[in-house]
Amino acid sequence: MNSNQDNSIELQKNQDLKADHWRSPIKFSLTAVLVVALILIGLAAGFLPRFLQNTELSAETPKPSVPTVTVVSPKPGQSTSNLPLTAEVKPWVEAPIYSRANGYLKRRLVDIGSQVQSGQLLAEIDVPELNQELERARAQLAQAEAALGLSKLTAERWAGLLKTASVSEQENAEKQADFKLKTASLEYARAEVRRLEKLESYTRITAPFAGAITARNIDSGDLIVAGGGKELFHLAQTRKLRVFVQVPQAMARSIRTGQTAEMNVPEIPGRVFKPKVIRTAGVIASDSRTLLAELELDNPKGEILAGGYAQVSFTESKMEAALTLPANTILFRPEGPQVGLVGPEGKVSLRPVKLGRDFGPTIEILAGVGPKDRVIVNPGDSLASGATVSVAPSAKKEKVQ
Repeated sequence: MNSNQDNSIELQKNQDLKADHWRSPIKFSLTAVLVVALILIGLAAGFLPRFLQNTELSAETPKPSVPTVTVVSPKPGQSTSNLPLTAEVKPWVEAPIYSRANGYLKRRLVDIGSQVQSGQLLAEIDVPELNQELERARAQLAQAEAALGLSKLTAERWAGLLKTASVSEQENAEKQADFKLKTASLEYARAEVRRLEKLESYTRITAPFAGAITARNIDSGDLIVAGGGKELFHLAQTRKLRVFVQVPQAMARSIRTGQTAEMNVPEIPGRVFKPKVIRTAGVIASDSRTLLAELELDNPKGEILAGGYAQVSFTESKMEAALTLPANTILFRPEGPQVGLVGPEGKVSLRPVKLGRDFGPTIEILAGVGPKDRVIVNPGDSLASGATVSVAPSAKKEKVQ
């Protein structure tokens, strides 16, 4: 009896020990699960409000969209060959007339506006001092001729005496030398007379060519000083005119000799004249960057007054007009002027351009774009290369047309 009870008690103890052995791991596992659950609950409590807030913000904020832009293509501008250029109209030939003799104006035969022929007498100058010098020179010429005649006879006589040994060779050489001296003196006297006669001819002021008197600065009795710088008359030939035009460098290469231009004169509205290019300077002036072109124009009736200005257009010049873009397509940045181009896939590329003349709504583009490029209108300051844009339907339709 006691032995059985002891066995029962021992068995009960073993079972209790086994139960305690299994109860400890289970208790530890439950604790770990509880801790993990608490951590998850804490994380959920912390991130859930933030997640909900981000969800609400995303719902309120619209998704980014591709911007839509309007594009234009460069168009040819106005051809510079048709642009009127200011021209200066001058006489075909003109010259100031001065005096080469000192004296007083004896008489004047023409006035401003007079049409004269080549060699026609314009005025006469009274030169009493020159007349006296000419008389004295002619008297000296007569003396030189007489002295030469006597010297010639003497030289011939002494040459004959030398053959008979009547005179010495020294005496004969002296007579021959005197004859040569008298010959030279005669030539000098003749040259002096010719000089004074030439000066006397200058007392008659004549026209060097046919034309019109455009200025008259003397009157009868005025003192005339040779080389004094006072212009007596100004003569101009206006039946044919010279037209001078400063051609801009951009169209200088299109100007050629022989081509015809159109000229308009403000005082003769409705009339178009046809001057012809006869020569150019051949170089670009460094101060104005222009090429000087000279044209000729017949003016038989004197309709066009020389000295005025006109407007000339070179209609026969064949040159391509530069491309133009609206002024609101240009981006002015530190790197220089740029434009935004839209590629086939809607990618933006910034391209530098060289600007020409500013026409207000449009600007001339000298380099950087072509006629088929699509240029963004009103580009934003933040526009950058590589951005994706969408072209407005109206621009696409215009492009297709």
